[in-house]
Amino acid sequence: MTASGEGPRACRRNRIRNAVVARILDGTYPPGTRLKELVLAAEFGVSQAPVREALRELEVSGLAISEPYCGTRVLGVDPADLREAYELKAVIEERAAELAVPCSAETLDALQDDLETLQETAGRLDFEAYAIAVLSFHRGIVLMSGNRTFLRAWDALHWEVRTRVAIRQAGARLPYYAEAHIEVVQALRAGDGQRAGRQLRNIVDKFFLAE
Repeated sequence: MTASGEGPRACRRNRIRNAVVARILDGTYPPGTRLKELVLAAEFGVSQAPVREALRELEVSGLAISEPYCGTRVLGVDPADLREAYELKAVIEERAAELAVPCSAETLDALQDDLETLQETAGRLDFEAYAIAVLSFHRGIVLMSGNRTFLRAWDALHWEVRTRVAIRQAGARLPYYAEAHIEVVQALRAGDGQRAGRQLRNIVDKFFLAE
């Protein structure tokens, strides 16, 4: 259920983005740190173009800010921004699941594959592999809805960054989060889009919106 294939430049951008996100979250890059394109380009052995794209994603996601003549500066995680993004995610995915039924055997098998990867990677706390699988799972359901506006809105939230933030914050709870996805697949296989949608919302409410 992955998105369409990406070229080498996109892969370089993703590698840089993921590394910078990890450094922000582990404190290597505290708020106020300047993210210099030339320095990052030299470190990763790339041109400035993929670095600039990676930093732009961080800016859109609220982890950094670009200032005229000063470059890009780390802001850190904004809990309110993350919460608001997950609120919208829950609304989109709940309705998407309702629209997704009846589901084809092919799409259900792809969701099952993602689910199994979620469980396996969560068990060993492989945050990066888990992020890839969970993005595929949730985006796949939005794609199954057939609603192009939903998909554009979902993609516009830049979950490649926000998901990695949330996963690292979840930490040891990750296996419980993975297990919660089982009911989503079961409900879709049974043709019950409403139950699948409620469970998707429950996942957000329990793991990301609970105080």
